[in-house]
Amino acid sequence: MLTVPALEAAGIVKRYGATLANDDVDLTVASGEIHAVMGENGAGKSTLMSILYGLQQPDAGRLLLQGQEVRLRSPLDAIAKGMGMVHQSFKLFNGLTVWENIVFGAEPRRGLFIDSATARQAIAALGEHHGLSVDPDARVGTLSVGVRQRVEILKALYREARVLILDEPTAVLTPQESAGLFLMMRRLTADGRSILFVTHKLQEVMEISDRVTVLRDGRVAARLRTSETTPQDIVRAMTGRTIALTAAPSQAQRGRPLLEATELTVAGPGNRPALDRVSLTVHAGEIVGIAGVAGNGQSELVEALTGLRPLSGGTVHVDGSAVTGADVAGHRAAGLAYIPEDRGNVGSALAASAAENLAMGFHNRPPLAQHGRINRAAMTERARGLIERFDILIAGPEAPVGSLSGGNLQKVVVARELSHEAPVLIAEQPTRGVDVGATEYIHAQLLAERDKGHGVLLVSAELSEILSLSDRVLVMYEGRIIAEVPRAKANPDSIGLLMAGRSVAAA
Repeated sequence: MLTVPALEAAGIVKRYGATLANDDVDLTVASGEIHAVMGENGAGKSTLMSILYGLQQPDAGRLLLQGQEVRLRSPLDAIAKGMGMVHQSFKLFNGLTVWENIVFGAEPRRGLFIDSATARQAIAALGEHHGLSVDPDARVGTLSVGVRQRVEILKALYREARVLILDEPTAVLTPQESAGLFLMMRRLTADGRSILFVTHKLQEVMEISDRVTVLRDGRVAARLRTSETTPQDIVRAMTGRTIALTAAPSQAQRGRPLLEATELTVAGPGNRPALDRVSLTVHAGEIVGIAGVAGNGQSELVEALTGLRPLSGGTVHVDGSAVTGADVAGHRAAGLAYIPEDRGNVGSALAASAAENLAMGFHNRPPLAQHGRINRAAMTERARGLIERFDILIAGPEAPVGSLSGGNLQKVVVARELSHEAPVLIAEQPTRGVDVGATEYIHAQLLAERDKGHGVLLVSAELSEILSLSDRVLVMYEGRIIAEVPRAKANPDSIGLLMAGRSVAAA
């Protein structure tokens, strides 16, 4: 007897002008399965998920839920038909309680008034049934990222979602929180629900999914049963080539200190410092990784080290030069390069050309400037060389970078920062939101910096990235560095416990 799929998309086509984002895409999700969707940036994943959740309308194709053709004109239609979506950026009201967030727009009523007692009871029972227990009266703004994600999932389950779309659900979770999420996902599928799992993380796909659909250039490149495939098979389907998935350890000897921070303190809200007497050293020929759950002082540390944020106390030296109190230009002049987390608003000027972006910060120095005047020809010629060297897919030096994909825009930022041979590089979330091909390329550039004898400080929410690239790992928690772990002793479990503020010995 044939089982009717929980969700079926047939022949989905979506165009944006001359761009064909989805080109005759078929996707079938069975009841009770975890179905991963993978692909490089621009492959069509986000467009397809938006169509499945009613955020966008297809130009052609059909959607079927439980064998019945449906037309989803909005997310409200999708919710009414049993769809739910947990976005990478949570859609919660931080000032409201858990129960208020979950029932918002679907409140139980007693006459003209919201029946808060019934809402609390329903949410408590729902959480207990699915292993997602959370205090209904807790204020969402006080909850950890992992618990907020539970609230988002409960919000979908409260509306009786049978098909859940999870968009990069582990992007900001510790390994222990990710393990808890995977356990919950298995419970939901055991209950007959279906999950579409959108992620860039191959290891997670291999661990949790039943089947994988790979998109490339808007089309389905492969349909794979996870138990019968390998990470390299998935990568080849995504990119059309073989990619190295692990980094080689450094062969260089650790040299002199290049970046030294002593007792850095940065004021925070209230009486609690955002950065609390942080000290660290990065030597020549090493990558030092900063691990931590988002919001534990990593951003403040980077801003303090680059001159973007004033210090309440402490000192910073770059390649032997004191830069405490200096502005960004002063830090750069001392030998600091910086790949910022926000490539669009901080790392680049989207309306400016590639040539202008590749010169920024260095435009007033020879050979790009002579006698106080910018040499446009030199700037354009230099941009051509960097576009070729870093394999940036752009029409030419004069094209605006705002037209680029996330991965290619990141390459522009990386190319600019690495082209001046600064002895110190701070790389903040260097591969966030970029696909496996661009990630491999950026990792290779960071390793090349290390092997040249430069010092690299890597700040990343991706623990696998930290463990793959770092010679030492520093763990941040509540504005402090609470542990230093050498590469040989660093593993996901021990680092994950530290990220959650727990002692490894106590665990």
